[in-house]
Amino acid sequence: MIRKFDRQNDTVLTRQQIRDVDAWAINTLGVPGVVLMENAGRGCTEIIISELKKRGGSKVCIFCGTGNNGGDGFVIARLLTNAGYKVKILLCGPTAKIKGDAQINYKIAVNMQIPITELSLTPEKVNEDVRRLAGDCDLIVDAIFGTGLSGELAGNFAALINAINSINKPVIAVDIPSGLDCDNGESMSTAIKAISTVTFVAAKKGFQNQRSIEYTGAVYIASIGIEPV
Repeated sequence: MIRKFDRQNDTVLTRQQIRDVDAWAINTLGVPGVVLMENAGRGCTEIIISELKKRGGSKVCIFCGTGNNGGDGFVIARLLTNAGYKVKILLCGPTAKIKGDAQINYKIAVNMQIPITELSLTPEKVNEDVRRLAGDCDLIVDAIFGTGLSGELAGNFAALINAINSINKPVIAVDIPSGLDCDNGESMSTAIKAISTVTFVAAKKGFQNQRSIEYTGAVYIASIGIEPV
């Protein structure tokens, strides 16, 4: 189930509350994390396909981090490939850092022979790499960082986010635009500017900040198979 975020009436959750919901789902209900990741990716894919149909495009570039947000991106890559879209994954970090549920879905993407390129995150090369690898796509998916990110962006990731924004492609963010603080809705020096954000379980507290709209675009709430209590 997917619905649009109602800023006036919908419940919002903090970073810690989201962690608590995930822990409750996995440890109390017994829902495997990989199932939650599958459901999250499926919800995102529904919105992505709807946007591609409106725009008439077929090429999708998915920027994946090495954590669970990237894991959602690997699920999306598989589902979009199965639906007939041309997908490439740009990996924002070393493969050795991918663990757990994200690694399961990364290996599936590898076995499906979905094109995967590990980006150079050096400030000198990142602009060139993003323009060369993503410049011909019809839509970008931001699956770099999720709600766990806090503090300041490392300089190389700030350069990456600025490079993605600079190519002026429509972006759909997975859970939260990378670089946006989950709790206060402020940019961590820079953040992805998305046309839409597909967030999971509930809207995030920071989305009540009107300034966050510049980064999130329209916000959709996707179920991951459990509801907070």
